[in-house]
Amino acid sequence: MPILPGAEPYHHAGGPVGALMCHGFTGSPQSMRPWAEHLAAAGLTVALPRLPGHGTRWQDANMTTWDDWYACIEREFLALRERCEAVFVCGLSMGGTLSLRLAEQHGRDLAGVVVVNPSVIGLDPRLKVLPVLQRVLPSLGGIGSDIKKPGVDELAYSRVPLRALYSLRRAWDVVRADLPKVTQPLLLLRSAEDHVVEPESSRLVLARVSSTDVTEIVLEDSYHVATLDNDADRIFGESLDFIRRIRPTVTSG
Repeated sequence: MPILPGAEPYHHAGGPVGALMCHGFTGSPQSMRPWAEHLAAAGLTVALPRLPGHGTRWQDANMTTWDDWYACIEREFLALRERCEAVFVCGLSMGGTLSLRLAEQHGRDLAGVVVVNPSVIGLDPRLKVLPVLQRVLPSLGGIGSDIKKPGVDELAYSRVPLRALYSLRRAWDVVRADLPKVTQPLLLLRSAEDHVVEPESSRLVLARVSSTDVTEIVLEDSYHVATLDNDADRIFGESLDFIRRIRPTVTSG
C-alpha cells in the first residue's frame, strides 16, 4: 500500500546521543517531523519510524495490533543503542504510550523519556462496548487534527479503525499496570485543553511512575497535537534542554 505523501519515516545520522520519536494513533511521522528535525539540527541521531498500519489507509491499521507498533519502536531503539552512547525516547499521544512501555521494558538502557499528551486510559463511555463494537463495525469518525493553530492540519486518518483501537485499549491496561517500572528521568508536557486524551492519563502517569527526576509542563495554547500547534517551539526547546541536562555533551544547535 502506498505511503501518503508526508507520512514517510525520517532518520538522521548525528552524534552519540540518540532520540527515538513515536507518533500517535491514526497519525503519521508528519506530526513529529518538525520536532525530529529540531533535535537533528542540535546534533542528535534521530529515528522517526512509521508505525505499522499508519500513514497509508485506515483499513491497514485494523490489520495490526499494539504488539506490532511496539515491536517497530523497540527495533528502532535497539538499532539506536548499537550506534549511540545514550538514547532518549519522545512520544506524542499513543506514541507516549509506546514510549512508556519502552521505559518499562528497558530500564537503564534508556536515558530519558519525553511524552506529550500521553494516553494510558480512556474514559469515553463508548469504550465499554468496544469489545463487541469492533467485531461488527470497522470504524468511527476520526480524531485527528485536534490543533488550535489556524491553517495547520495533521496528516491522520479520517476514520478511527476500531479493531486497532481495541488493541490500543488493551495496551493501556498493560502499560498502566507497569508504570512503577518507569525509573528514567521523565519530562511530561500536557495541553490544558485536549479534546482527544483526558487529563486523567497524565495524572496517572505522574502518580504511578517511580522516576525521581520528573518535570511536568502545561501547554496553555495548544490542543492535543501540540507538536504542530502554538506551543510546538516550547516542546522542542524544553525537550532539548532536558536531553542536554541529562547528557551535557549535547551542546551544538
